[in-house]
Amino acid sequence: MKILIMIPAYNEELNIERVVNNLTDNFPQYDYVVINDGSKDDTAKICRQNGFHLIDLPINLGLSGAVQAGMRYAWQNGYDAAIQIDGDGQHRPEYIEQLAKELEKGEAQIVIGSRFVTEKKPRSLRMLGSNVISGLIRLSTGFRLNDPTSGMRLFNRDVVKEFALNINYGPEPDTISYLIKRGVKVKEVQVKMDERIAGESYLNLSKSMKYMILMSFSILFIQKTEDRKSVV
Repeated sequence: MKILIMIPAYNEELNIERVVNNLTDNFPQYDYVVINDGSKDDTAKICRQNGFHLIDLPINLGLSGAVQAGMRYAWQNGYDAAIQIDGDGQHRPEYIEQLAKELEKGEAQIVIGSRFVTEKKPRSLRMLGSNVISGLIRLSTGFRLNDPTSGMRLFNRDVVKEFALNINYGPEPDTISYLIKRGVKVKEVQVKMDERIAGESYLNLSKSMKYMILMSFSILFIQKTEDRKSVV
């Protein structure tokens, strides 16, 4: 299976070199591309200096635009699957093989690296939001998604095509819910994730609350008006 690792990066000058070098040194079987999402720091400069594979977006499009650029690259270059990993190094590439084996079974079109298949969620405000989103996805689709906010998602070629050509949604929980409603099968694989080593996450408490409200509104209301044509 020919897999592309997509690395959306916004202001990751403190992390991106370590993340990419880990891939090239320890996981050379995978191709990768960094999608610099209009960073204001030296993320793009560092990528060019090191000869990293780079899509350099001229402005900040947000995660949705960055991932869609990666999906189009994957589609145009004939990849069988594409996986998103964060530019801060939280996602461990050693789990990609397990996710790929699950995808190759043909029983799912999206495989998610989940922190909570066999492990329990800790008690926190962020996990409360995760539980709310999980509950709403189950209510609207009948599918239980244990870790809806995990960004480590492997997509098969059918779903890559959908992101590349047909939909302008980000790889967020509401999009996963929408795709489930359109016939896409999802599975989760237990993984561990690391904490961000350097830099700051864009999600503070207020943004996390806003994110949960937006996801909930989209899952419950907006998707009712969307086209339900099957993806697969």
